[in-house]
Amino acid sequence: MKHQARKRFGQNFLTDDRVIDQIVSAINPQPTDVIIEIGPGQAALTRSLLASGAAMHLLEIDRDLAQSLARQLEGYDRATLHVGDALTMDFGDIAGGKAFRLVGNLPYNISTPVMFHALEWADQIIDMHFMLQREVVERMASGPGSKAWGRLSIMCQYYCQVTPLFDVPPEAFSPRPRVQSSVVKLVPHAKPPVDLISRKAFDLVVRQAFGQRRKTLRNSLGKLLDSSQIADAGVDPGLRAEALSMNDFAKLSRLID
Repeated sequence: MKHQARKRFGQNFLTDDRVIDQIVSAINPQPTDVIIEIGPGQAALTRSLLASGAAMHLLEIDRDLAQSLARQLEGYDRATLHVGDALTMDFGDIAGGKAFRLVGNLPYNISTPVMFHALEWADQIIDMHFMLQREVVERMASGPGSKAWGRLSIMCQYYCQVTPLFDVPPEAFSPRPRVQSSVVKLVPHAKPPVDLISRKAFDLVVRQAFGQRRKTLRNSLGKLLDSSQIADAGVDPGLRAEALSMNDFAKLSRLID
């Protein structure tokens, strides 16, 4: 019986063979790789990734799809199926402590939480290839002064080099989403682009500033820093968050205990 896509899981299955080949070519899987795939769905990408000989860990939340995947995986001794919510899984433990690659056609409704969850293992990740809503990819890759510049942009770029690869039209999926999609590649930095005393303080300042992005820093950061402290860091307290560079946020975070 044909699987009916479930809205609560944000399911849009990739069906275009040309796009599938394009994504797999970008990933370029190798027999020595450990690959974690989030949301393999109907195995559109999975089959080609398995053909490379890579060790595969498939994370699937839909139990009906998981049963179908289990049947398709029979005979593949390097494939392991994990049934559950990727947002609660320990990627590092799944990979057995080894460096791993992360791939997925991410449901649009959880793409940002999945990104922040994945970044917790940036030190263990070789690279990530995700299919996302194009708007999300634009946010990830944007720079200061852009309306798309925000917490997602800064945290992704603090941890990784972000490279948008190509767009994927709605007709490549079933059912067709109402938005354009894009594939993005993220490669963790060998050395972070800015020096921090505390990542927690950095995230706190960024989160607070963009949580009230229409306000000036003296107001949005008022509970953390006063105007004189912001100015002492070399940042104009009359600016809004979108005008600040990553380095500006790093300087402000150093003032937080």
